[in-house]
Amino acid sequence: MKGSRAVFVALAYTIGMGCVPAAHAQIRVGVGGPITGPDATFGGQLSRGVEQAVEDINESGGVLGQQLILSIGDDAADPKQGVSVANKFVGEEVSLVVGHFNSSVTMPTSTIYAENNILNITPGSTNPLITERGLETVFRTCGRDDQQGIVAAGFLASRKPKAIAIIHDKSTYGKGLADETRKNLDAMGIKVALYEGLNKGEKDYSAIVSKIKESQADIVYWGGVHTEAGLLVRQMRDQGVDTVMMAGDGIASDEFAAIGGPGVEGTFMTFPPDPRNRPDAARVVQEFQAKNFNPETYTLYSYAAVEIMKQAAEAAKSIDPLEMAKTMHSGMIFKTVIGELSYDKKGDVMRTDYVVYVWKKGPDGRISYYELAN
Repeated sequence: MKGSRAVFVALAYTIGMGCVPAAHAQIRVGVGGPITGPDATFGGQLSRGVEQAVEDINESGGVLGQQLILSIGDDAADPKQGVSVANKFVGEEVSLVVGHFNSSVTMPTSTIYAENNILNITPGSTNPLITERGLETVFRTCGRDDQQGIVAAGFLASRKPKAIAIIHDKSTYGKGLADETRKNLDAMGIKVALYEGLNKGEKDYSAIVSKIKESQADIVYWGGVHTEAGLLVRQMRDQGVDTVMMAGDGIASDEFAAIGGPGVEGTFMTFPPDPRNRPDAARVVQEFQAKNFNPETYTLYSYAAVEIMKQAAEAAKSIDPLEMAKTMHSGMIFKTVIGELSYDKKGDVMRTDYVVYVWKKGPDGRISYYELAN
């Protein structure tokens, strides 16, 4: 899809009604992400998470007596389209934004939001630079690639590999994660036999597979998302390469197994503990399941972002994004569906909780991701 698709959706959820009474003030909330394109799975998680949070909050009285109105922007995982979405939100006088997903999109859009005093929480962009630029209104509910790279490198080292191949998709996220992991492997004295980028969106990775085979690496570390990862694994297996793959949170979608096929079994990945298993998320998970939607990976991270915005406004006694940001930077503890969170002065969550998962067959025979026991 071309052009911005920041469709203004008046999702004014009130009990028994489809709109907000005129007497009620309204707070405009935007959610920006890849609603279409190769990363649409994650964009759907962002939008569904925010939509459910908006519905729940409005049904319980809103924020400081005001209802939330939601606008959805499709960036198609493209930075230029993301900028169009951000400018559209500015024009709509959106004051709170959950998004974006891809770090390459969040970098320019977060600058626009900061310049316009819009509070921005990304549930999925992990590149460290996003919060290293001193933007007062920019936060995240996820971790950072430098945190994830430490965990990945430590796990890789524990397997005592003879050599590792690192492949990435050249994106801000993918290359950034690959670089952080490589930096930690280098510090441990682990040999990286191959470091190579591929073009996102391509379908034929036979040349890369040949290089992996020639490198004699016994582990392939992937920096990127599930689409290319699935294709890479499938083509590795088709060419007789049974090397184990490890990746980051970008493959945390059941679509990875759908694309990669049986050969993804045994793949490792880093991701925080699954919030769907938290007792305090049970009610929300049931709400999603009642709508035949599985709230995996970033769904609850997006829901949590709206919860944080509500609690910040109530603590600040103001819906002014700058006052809300000050409250968030104060060290206040927020209770969310993904656990208790607090923020440092940069806008990063003050906890590092990445763990390692393995893709394997579950009781139902499907291949999915399961946290490794410590």
